[in-house]
Amino acid sequence: MSWVSELPGELVSRPLGLVALTGLDTTYNAVHKAIWDSFCNNRRPDRVPLQFKVCKADHEYQKCKQKRTSYEWYIPKGILKTNWMHKHLHDIPAVVIVFFDLDWDEPLWKEKQMECATRVEIVRNSLLGRNTKIAVVLIQKNAPLPPGEDLMAAERAVSLCSSCDISAKSLYVLPHTDHLIGYTMRLENAFYEQAQAYYHQEARKVKSHKDFLNKTTHQLLFVRHQFKSAFFNELKQDSHTAIKHYKQAYGYILDLRMHDTNMLEIKTVAGFINYKICRLSFQHNAPLDAIAQFRKHIDFFKSKSGIPELAFEHSAWMSKQFQVFGDLFDEAIKLGLTAIQTQHPGFYYQQAANHAVFRKQLCQGLCMHPHELKSADVVAEYLGHVEFYGQRKWRQGHQSIEPPDLQVEREGILALQTKERQVDHSWLIIPLLSSAVAQFRKYKSPRMKRFLMVQMGEEYYHAKDYVKALILLNKVMWDYRGEKWWKLLTSILDTSLKCAYLTAKVQEYVSNCMELVGRCSQCSPDEKARIQMNLIKVMSHKSPDTEPGLDQGCIEKANASWAELLSHPVIFTIEMHGLIPFIETKACFGDEAVSADHKVTLEVCLRVGCPFPVRLSKLLVLFTNQKYNPHCVTADRLGISAASENEADMGDLYLRPEEPRIFCFSFLPLSEDVGKQIEISSLALEMGSDSGCCAVLRWTGGGGDNLFQPTGPTRPVIKPHTPGTPVDWNAFIVNPVVRVNARKALLEVKLEHEPPCLLNEVYSITAVIDNKEDCDIQDVRLSLGIQESEENQDNSTQVCHDVSGFESVTPLNNCHMELGTIKKGQRVVKQFFMKCLLTGNRTVVSTVSYSVQVMVDKHKITCDCQAEEQVNIVTVRPLDVSIKLESMKFETIEAVHAEDPFLLTTDIRCTSPWPIEMKNSYIELSEFIHTACDEFESQIAGGKIVTFGYNILRREKESRSSQRV
Repeated sequence: MSWVSELPGELVSRPLGLVALTGLDTTYNAVHKAIWDSFCNNRRPDRVPLQFKVCKADHEYQKCKQKRTSYEWYIPKGILKTNWMHKHLHDIPAVVIVFFDLDWDEPLWKEKQMECATRVEIVRNSLLGRNTKIAVVLIQKNAPLPPGEDLMAAERAVSLCSSCDISAKSLYVLPHTDHLIGYTMRLENAFYEQAQAYYHQEARKVKSHKDFLNKTTHQLLFVRHQFKSAFFNELKQDSHTAIKHYKQAYGYILDLRMHDTNMLEIKTVAGFINYKICRLSFQHNAPLDAIAQFRKHIDFFKSKSGIPELAFEHSAWMSKQFQVFGDLFDEAIKLGLTAIQTQHPGFYYQQAANHAVFRKQLCQGLCMHPHELKSADVVAEYLGHVEFYGQRKWRQGHQSIEPPDLQVEREGILALQTKERQVDHSWLIIPLLSSAVAQFRKYKSPRMKRFLMVQMGEEYYHAKDYVKALILLNKVMWDYRGEKWWKLLTSILDTSLKCAYLTAKVQEYVSNCMELVGRCSQCSPDEKARIQMNLIKVMSHKSPDTEPGLDQGCIEKANASWAELLSHPVIFTIEMHGLIPFIETKACFGDEAVSADHKVTLEVCLRVGCPFPVRLSKLLVLFTNQKYNPHCVTADRLGISAASENEADMGDLYLRPEEPRIFCFSFLPLSEDVGKQIEISSLALEMGSDSGCCAVLRWTGGGGDNLFQPTGPTRPVIKPHTPGTPVDWNAFIVNPVVRVNARKALLEVKLEHEPPCLLNEVYSITAVIDNKEDCDIQDVRLSLGIQESEENQDNSTQVCHDVSGFESVTPLNNCHMELGTIKKGQRVVKQFFMKCLLTGNRTVVSTVSYSVQVMVDKHKITCDCQAEEQVNIVTVRPLDVSIKLESMKFETIEAVHAEDPFLLTTDIRCTSPWPIEMKNSYIELSEFIHTACDEFESQIAGGKIVTFGYNILRREKESRSSQRV
């Protein structure tokens, strides 16, 4: 059925005018070989659209048939001959070029001229009756002189044209020089013009036949002639005229009388013409015209199925129509056309795949009768080359409504059905689906992409490529789980389970079984029970029972693979994140936070939703800090298929359907995790045994149903389960993290001081420590300093435990002191000193860290504790000093004059709550100002200033400077 499945290569290729080159010996003549290479090699897009063919000088071209002078009694046998396009593309040239080695100064000119004329005559006789153009190219050694300078060349050219009976425009000279490619391209342009003239003449000749036709008996010829005219215009590279003729041909074909005997021929030629119209429309940047034409084409022919026994042919034809249009659409997009999400090639590939699937179904319904199948010889007799596209070999040229021989017709139909049965339809469907998937992925349609991938997986399954089917189906199941398409997911899992069984993939088989027996599966109870029994068999290191609906040959191979696989231990891990298995897990810490001297409690809740009880081998809780892992392990003592002996035993991992069970663990936090979090990295359950088949089921984090967990801003309140009460699965929350806080320190720290602190004062702070613990404490470390903030980054505060420390080169804003061991009930008092260089508020923090041994469940552990006390200290100035200028009459002045005496009055106010004793005072003056007396005597030395007190100093000054002060 090649006329249905494939388009001819001559139809889909770009039509190029054929130019035959004769007289070139490309085997033994290097010059001729170089000329041929210049024509056919490295043909860039900017060169003229021609194809070249080397022919011998005596090549026999196809003979021209005698032209019909009247169509009065002519009855056409078909629409389009199968060899017509090939003939005009590859056999009948538009131009024949005769190459001949001849220089203008050839001594034996007459003999050479005669030989050239003879060659031209041989070609002309071979093309007798055709309009093919003939030209002569003289291969010369030297470049020609400019026109008019070589008189001998002009004379001999006229003589040669006369001898060869060609026009002067058909004589060319090709110098074999370094610029050969340039001369070749000029020759190509000349050949192209002659080829266009030839195809134009051929199209006019076909058009002239229309006057002899009538629409009663020559309907097929109207289609044929329009198709030929269009094809000749394509060869002429006149695509606009070509598409006009193709559209006329398509209009004529829709007017044909259609019946079962000629339906396939009409659809075949209509498909050819539709292909040409759509392709040229895309080339003309008219995609809407192409889409409209294709829709019109499909709407008209979609119901023209033809012979019912060969209905699969119609589906094959429809599939091909959609496929080739998708290819044309995709090619146009690659050349710059912009597609949108609702109109792109993917939809056409999808429809092509749908028709291919329907073809497969029709084949299964029509061609599955073994007693009616024919042998290969009979099939070859009824199938093969035909004269006209779309006709049956056993009744070629027959155009009547009824077949000529019903028995032969029946035999031919059976031969076609036999041939169709040999087709592996899955390998026709899969490439179409793959193309559609690529397009829907490109245009961001994820659901359509997944839907088509499921179809691809099923086709791989039907094609018995079970590994690829398994890979594809596993890729799409994640999305169907997340979107809760349970019915679709169940169907996919069923196919995936069969693929896993047939390929003996234990891990995939077990994971599929776990999902199919779960509560979200849409399988029947009996089917779930069967699948769970197979799961138990596999985990017991036995081969599972055969899946229903499988081919017997595949079953035997699968049984052998399972036997070989289970001959040695099998251990594998299944990541449960995103799966919907029959077993569910949740883990919850008993508290949000726990003290370092208290145990961490953890509850793990397990639930199964399968038809029968399940026994697990081991339960493990894995933490980010692996040192906790040994504390949270529960192992079962019995095999997977054994019944429970003691269900009350918490070490027994025997789970009944829909009866959640809680397993409790507790452990002490490590000192290294104080101030950090203890986090569950994963939960693991083991099924089976290490010596046989063992599946490790692993949930990330605290388990739970990752697909359904609520993601709100509020965190549910943890409510530990009360022993002896029923377990509410929905109320059991997942909490995989617990924070470990330091043990509360039983130590009192007080800071004693007398505020405020004066600027630059050595301020005393006393730290008082009282041990309230029940025992001695060790490694006591006392520190006192300023709380770190952006305001105290300038080192304006100094702290030390000795006054002499302020004299160090690098004073610090904190001080540490090791106290060693403090007895039970003991009080320790330590003094610190602080010096503030700037005023303002400061927060002084005193921290005492120590270690103490405590008893927890008869275990002695060492805890690190820390007590802290902080106070706010205000730093103020001890004195406020102000200075003003006065005249000798005690009047306030703003400026002083040179050589004029004035008074400098100083006001000192005490802002300290305590009296301040003044040891000495002095004034620093500029070099231009001098006191009235040579000696300066302090007026307040040895005095005392109390809060809000004032002391006014007046000094008479005399300026001896020439400048204004």
